[in-house]
Amino acid sequence: MTGQVVVVTGAGRGIGAALATAFAARGDRVVVNDLDAACAEAVATRIGGLAVPGDAASAEGIAALLAATRRELGAVDVYCANAGVAPTGGADAGPEAWAQAWEVNVMAHVRAAEQLLPEWLERGEGRFLATVSAAGLLTMLGSAPYAVSKHGALAFAEWLSATYRHRGLKVHALCPQGVRTAMLASTGDVGQALLEPTAIEPSAVADEVLRAIAAEEFLILPHTEVADYYAARATTPDRWLAGMNRLQRGLELSAAAEEGHR
Repeated sequence: MTGQVVVVTGAGRGIGAALATAFAARGDRVVVNDLDAACAEAVATRIGGLAVPGDAASAEGIAALLAATRRELGAVDVYCANAGVAPTGGADAGPEAWAQAWEVNVMAHVRAAEQLLPEWLERGEGRFLATVSAAGLLTMLGSAPYAVSKHGALAFAEWLSATYRHRGLKVHALCPQGVRTAMLASTGDVGQALLEPTAIEPSAVADEVLRAIAAEEFLILPHTEVADYYAARATTPDRWLAGMNRLQRGLELSAAAEEGHR
């Protein structure tokens, strides 16, 4: 499986940079994509990869990314749809936050698959890794746009696997909880309270990805306890929702107490 052409979006930092590093270390030829050109160049230089900065959410940006990859390295073997955004807020988060979450967290995956599938299905092989988040299996208090869009990302990954598995397409859904990245730092007090206590390093996520790919596992859970939470959500939804609501109330009480001390 080594020596493949691997594209990683959102690879300038965090999980994406760790994925790019891990794939390069095993002998793959890695394309480092990120909106931040300087970060993309820095990671590519460090791992001996190819930096192709740009927008990996729009159809035009994905077309440019794939064209540069094919021109420089050849056909794409693995595409890691890793770029993501995590706007905070509820139903009132605003149209821009909702649109951004949908475009980056869901439609970027759809558009990449649309452009990759013809070649992959003709070849009879291809691998699509979707960075989803445990929020796609469960939910994310404090961020309705994130929770909803990550559920969409999981649903699309499931659909891809169910539809094209027999034609050689391998699909994986990466669903970590807290990871020590800039995104975690930007989630605010709620995100920090929920995720920081069990947060892991991006390199640990990348290690689990390589293990799960070798084992051909669809669902990749760097936090193994998420499997139990997911089972509880499916089998006892009212109990699970009541538990999540207790957690929400606890967060509200903590926030109120902190405000009162100011």
